[in-house]
Amino acid sequence: QVQLVESGGGLVQPGGSLRLSCAASRSIFSIYTMGWYRQPPGKQREPVAIITSGSRTNYADSVKGRFTISSDNAKNTVYLQMNSLKPDDTAVYYCNAALVVAGNEVDYWGQGTLVTVSS
Repeated sequence: QVQLVESGGGLVQPGGSLRLSCAASRSIFSIYTMGWYRQPPGKQREPVAIITSGSRTNYADSVKGRFTISSDNAKNTVYLQMNSLKPDDTAVYYCNAALVVAGNEVDYWGQGTLVTVSS
């Protein structure tokens, strides 16, 4: 298992930037995928960005060109750089780690960090 702790959220003006961090309690080198999800007020949780163990990345259409997911294996940390933020980006952002055990996916989640984009 793995424990995940997000940080870096806060209040930012439209057009501004934030970098979220997800610190894992163990090495992330062997984790199948890690990613960021978000839950806007009153809506379902949705995927934002995923990075695989092969360092391939996938982004939601709504954030392509604005957000970048990256990892630092030495620090057991995954980042989400968010640029050109919009009010629609307001949400609680959650870090996710997906492990594959005996062919089954097991998911772990952080506690979430709130991002508010407002003027």
